[in-house]
Amino acid sequence: MNPIVVEARNLPSHVGIIMDGNGRWAQMRNQDRVDGHREGSAAVRRVVRAARKLGLRALTLYAFSEQNWARPDEEVDALMVLLREFLLSERDEILDNGIRLNAIGNLGRLPGIVRAVLDPLRSESSEKTEMTLTLALSYGGREEIAQAAQELAVRVAQGKCKPEEVTADALRELMPSLRVGDPDLVIRTGGERRISNFLLYGLAYAELYFEDALWPDYGAEHLYAAIESYQQRERRFGLVGKAAAPLVDGVAKNDVRLAG
Repeated sequence: MNPIVVEARNLPSHVGIIMDGNGRWAQMRNQDRVDGHREGSAAVRRVVRAARKLGLRALTLYAFSEQNWARPDEEVDALMVLLREFLLSERDEILDNGIRLNAIGNLGRLPGIVRAVLDPLRSESSEKTEMTLTLALSYGGREEIAQAAQELAVRVAQGKCKPEEVTADALRELMPSLRVGDPDLVIRTGGERRISNFLLYGLAYAELYFEDALWPDYGAEHLYAAIESYQQRERRFGLVGKAAAPLVDGVAKNDVRLAG
């Protein structure tokens, strides 16, 4: 297996991860789905540490979607308990390593046992500057866009904003998920090839990377592989890319000196 090479000078600033595969991981082992979520929490710990070591500026993890509330009550309750346990266990490491904890989504739906830990930690870490860790909780990309649009509509109705001032940038400024910038790289684990309502507005020009490994098996080496792939791509943002070298007798002109 070839070694993974990550360049320190060309890192994505904001990485988003759709953490998929906890349930399948457990089912493959004839275990309860909750066991998969518990192992998934350990994967979060590994990835946050790896991201911090690499020097990523922002990491957004899709922890719980707005649609996930429709899952069985027992699973939802277990997920909330695991979330609380994770926040409690990682509190010191977050604060000691200069990580600012953020959360996006319909946070009002979260139970009190989570908010009682989440809110103080967000406040305590608010001045940290080494990395921003954002947990997407009760989050949906469509819902975020709709909420921003509603806010602009209210401003227009109140005369605080002209209709022509309802622009893409104005909408963007009202989206909490983009306060750390648009995602440069969005990773999905578990082998699926879809976005699942994650950071829809911001990922317009994000690089996408799909990983077959289930989330509980995900580690630093998987993150490094995704970033290596990102660094090998040319990001054009709708513009014309670099011109390909012309061919001379079927060989790229720049490579002629290496041929024969």
